[in-house]
Amino acid sequence: MIILGVDPGSHATGYGVIGTGPVARMLGGGVIRPGGGLDLPERLKAMHAGLTAVIAEHEPDVMVVENLFNARNARSSLILGHARGVLLLAGAEAGLPVYEYAPREIKQALTGNGGAAKQQVRFMVMRLLGLREEPPLDQSDALAAALAYMGRRRRAVP
Repeated sequence: MIILGVDPGSHATGYGVIGTGPVARMLGGGVIRPGGGLDLPERLKAMHAGLTAVIAEHEPDVMVVENLFNARNARSSLILGHARGVLLLAGAEAGLPVYEYAPREIKQALTGNGGAAKQQVRFMVMRLLGLREEPPLDQSDALAAALAYMGRRRRAVP
């Protein structure tokens, strides 16, 4: 199974692709950055196009997206909601089943602590996937979402 994890952001969206098997392995990952100076509609268009290209390249079986958290203000939450919308649309257009997990759920699944720092999550991602180089935090958060789904799925299968 190929799992695409996505960490939405209005300026940087992390993605990570893992393959399952006896041992999980990273198949790809990165950060979609629409570019500074673009207005919101153009950033959203670029994010959609970027994730659509990732889906076409890796042909995942499922997509896992980090759910909204309480941002500092309502405007930030609204903009992040727009970003999540175009990313969810990209998955739906590709016919992927899309699952959403809260950030605390993902952190709990990987570190045992729902309030873990991003660096702790990245450490566990690197350990679980055998990575030697630190991925960007946005990418490691996306990989963490994919790993959380994989762990939940394995626990559900007898």
